[in-house]
Amino acid sequence: MTNPDVSSPPLAESIRDARRRAADGRAAADIATAAGALLLAHRTGQERAGADPSDVRKAGDRLSHEFLVAALGERFPGDAVLSEEGADDHARLTADRVWIVDPLDGTREFGEPGRSDWAVHVALVEAGRLVAGAVAMPGLGVTFSTADAIAPLPAAPAVPRVVVSRTRRPVPVTAMAEALGAELIEMGSAGAKAMAVVRGEADIYAHSGGQYEWDSAAPVAVARAAGLHVSRIDGSELHYNQANPWLPDLLICRPELTDRALGVLGR
Repeated sequence: MTNPDVSSPPLAESIRDARRRAADGRAAADIATAAGALLLAHRTGQERAGADPSDVRKAGDRLSHEFLVAALGERFPGDAVLSEEGADDHARLTADRVWIVDPLDGTREFGEPGRSDWAVHVALVEAGRLVAGAVAMPGLGVTFSTADAIAPLPAAPAVPRVVVSRTRRPVPVTAMAEALGAELIEMGSAGAKAMAVVRGEADIYAHSGGQYEWDSAAPVAVARAAGLHVSRIDGSELHYNQANPWLPDLLICRPELTDRALGVLGR
């Protein structure tokens, strides 16, 4: 029997790609974590000074955005960036690599003292594909990334847990929860909800009220790397770095609940 040539171009290229994507995932984690540390320090200082919460939120958004753009520009000078807080340069549509970032996901929660359900999102789209990402949750002191091994999910509970917004509950999502006899768990940002599923603290995160690419790119990258199902609520693929960054809906869930969730959401 002839041993395969491990230096053959297709295999060697695959190994190089895997290493590069792991490095990109680590970079995303490092940068998101650093931005989160800045946000924590900012919030603490402003709270001690008695600042107005709306000012704390606005300044936090800007502080994190400026840090992320500078850090990505220094580390990856040839890459494009799409940020919630920045002007959209459509040159990104022809770029090979585009970082999609949400400097402060869960601005409302960030402005409430003691809340931890907010996040920093950093994701990378390469040649049209979502290939790396990280979600930092500074209030919990943890960052999830595509470069890290994520603990296996615990056994599914008898009653599914659906994570929902504190303020907005789209009808398709509540209908799905009712059909599944699910328990509802209220939580803030999109990243926090998605990471609750990654951590095994919830089983389904569905959203049908409309989001932007920066709301879900990093959470979807991390959730997919953790072995979760990710799609639109009709089961179709999610696409990133589009001319219009609006994404109408999203489903992240445990694989064994996919068919049941899509069966209700797709009605």
